[in-house]
Amino acid sequence: MNILMPGVMKIGKKLILLSLLIPSMCIGQSFLPKSEGEIVSHVYYTLSYDENHEQAEWVHYYLDKTRISGNVERTNNFRVDNKVSTGSASLADYKGSGYDRGHLAPAGDMKRDKISMSQSFLLSNISPQNASFNRGGWKKLESLVRAWAENNALYVTTAGVLENNLKTIGFNQVSVPNRFYKLIYNPKDQKMIAFLMPNEKVTLPLASYIVSVDKIEDLTGIDFYSQIDDDLEEKLESQKSIKEWNFDSKLTSVPKTNNSNSISSQCSRIAKSTGNQCRNKTKNENGYCYAHQQQSPDYKAPPKTNYVGRCNATTKKGTRCKRNASTGSRFCWQH
Repeated sequence: MNILMPGVMKIGKKLILLSLLIPSMCIGQSFLPKSEGEIVSHVYYTLSYDENHEQAEWVHYYLDKTRISGNVERTNNFRVDNKVSTGSASLADYKGSGYDRGHLAPAGDMKRDKISMSQSFLLSNISPQNASFNRGGWKKLESLVRAWAENNALYVTTAGVLENNLKTIGFNQVSVPNRFYKLIYNPKDQKMIAFLMPNEKVTLPLASYIVSVDKIEDLTGIDFYSQIDDDLEEKLESQKSIKEWNFDSKLTSVPKTNNSNSISSQCSRIAKSTGNQCRNKTKNENGYCYAHQQQSPDYKAPPKTNYVGRCNATTKKGTRCKRNASTGSRFCWQH
């Protein structure tokens, strides 16, 4: 008896450890949609890959405070998803396309650890998005969902609406969706909300893009949340209500940070000289380095002046910049 006890205790500890790990790794597998694509499971999200469009028809994951409160930095290591049996889209497909590599499960929802952050950059989790959409309305919606997850655990399902005759990019003919959807389900309070947004600059309040889940099902042919009791599912999926959700504008605002204290990231644009992603680092919120600022959708040319001479900016050392000002500006290319 005494001889066996240590072994039993060790096994018991392993079982306890596994029981602690499995829920955190598999909880996102609940409420998976029903569709025809290839199911690909990663640690913190699951997707259905549509080979005809070279992207996911849905990405589904669990989101709570622990997933978004981590301090893991963004990696930008976009790469092929080798779990897709037919092969996923490639970096070359997006090269020079003019479209952003838009996340479906956003990196901001995957800050729990290095694994979740890294896997969010698999190209099976990426879809071509208009830059002003990706960095504007879509980003605001992602921020809003994270704000909701601070107080209540959610299930999120999202992707582009994949339909016939879409524009394609790259050798693999990656479809460019005209619209993107996002479904959010709060199982504790039994409430659900859905958004359908055009892949272009968003000009209306986020609440203007609310639709019923039934609408998304009609457009995509996907059966969402079929595991819920039929009567409850019918009620939740048919409604189009915002009264139970907080749409305070402060939830979608992006805090302004001092550039000297913000984190540098690699510029997201393609360098003309190499055809690869620009190697410059930037602290600019829009993700563009100094050399590519004019490509930013929110770029505004400086007012034209007749000024000619030395840059008027002050350097980090506190001295006046020694460069000459750019044409039409009182500042150089860097400032």
